[in-house]
Amino acid sequence: MANMTLDAKGLTCPLPILRAKKALKSLNIGETLAIEATDPGSAKDFASFCNQTGNTLLSASESVGTYFYEIQKN
Repeated sequence: MANMTLDAKGLTCPLPILRAKKALKSLNIGETLAIEATDPGSAKDFASFCNQTGNTLLSASESVGTYFYEIQKN
């Protein structure tokens, strides 16, 4: 279970990434952030974000137009 959940549904790029970045700042190293988004471009955005920041994208999935991500802060 994630330490924090971010509801980014209805937001388009770059807002889901910006909100995730802000949320991750409040977490300790090793803690996780769960994100729900509806922007179809968020899949590549979160993968790139994690590659650039050194955080770990633990999971990415989609169900009925909602995208789910879990990121671990490193």
